[in-house]
Amino acid sequence: MLISGKDLLAVAHAHDFAIPAFNVADYHMFNALVEISEEKNSPLIVAIHPNEISLLGFDVIHAIRNRLHRSPIPAIIHWDHGASHDQMVAAIQGGFTSVMLDASAEPFDVNVAMTRRAVDTAHAVNVSVEGELGTIGKMETADGGIIFTNPDDAVTFVEQTRVDSLAVAIGTRHGIYPSDIQPELKLDLLREIKAAVGIPLVLHGGSNNPDHEIEEAARSGVNKINISSDIKVAYHQALRGVLKDESLREPDGIQPPALEAMKQTAAQKIDLFGATGKATLYSPLPATTPDLFATGHGETY
Repeated sequence: MLISGKDLLAVAHAHDFAIPAFNVADYHMFNALVEISEEKNSPLIVAIHPNEISLLGFDVIHAIRNRLHRSPIPAIIHWDHGASHDQMVAAIQGGFTSVMLDASAEPFDVNVAMTRRAVDTAHAVNVSVEGELGTIGKMETADGGIIFTNPDDAVTFVEQTRVDSLAVAIGTRHGIYPSDIQPELKLDLLREIKAAVGIPLVLHGGSNNPDHEIEEAARSGVNKINISSDIKVAYHQALRGVLKDESLREPDGIQPPALEAMKQTAAQKIDLFGATGKATLYSPLPATTPDLFATGHGETY
């Protein structure tokens, strides 16, 4: 069931759980993530980064949309870390039902202006928008280069942009943490931001953080958690093991163990975020996403 991003996150916001946003770079991975989400009766966010769409190609979005339309679980297709308005337009025209405009590295006023423009465009065709305020950390610097989200700035940002959800910086970094770095989330800051803005919050860099912190974040205002590295590491570690058998050449003999390993990791995240069984909360919702492929203007659902 392909629905609007706003409807998907509104239920998580009302019931205090987080929906996993699994980054997809391969159609086999996508299918497996839908399967495990259906098994867990969990809502699903299929997140695709510009680098990943460069590999997949926009044509595959047709197949992704068709598969999600047939699925009994509520789901969206989310453009992850879009960098420009032109990218937002391309994503919407390509069939994404939710987009992110990440101008967090820009000055505050520029971030507001760029995000507001994306909102004006996307909302016209019932596509939701995620913004980002503060900067998620990187592994390349000792302090992570994190600029924590200021709650007062968050209020102003949400009021001026009208974003549907907000990615916040509370101590996560993108990627897998090396052994000499101990991640720590500022959960008090998270709660302060949530109380101030009152909209769904997003946690980027959710891989490799301690389970107890992520679980608490999912109960304290975060309604979408991005997971990329963890599922890809599980997939590729299993794949490397399979490929030691040099006699294997058929994908149907090579892929399944790797996909199963990824599904196990995804299942653990679904449980951790409190999303297991939560698809039942969406039963009354209609499918409300525009079929841009059919009409070109987003009015046929």
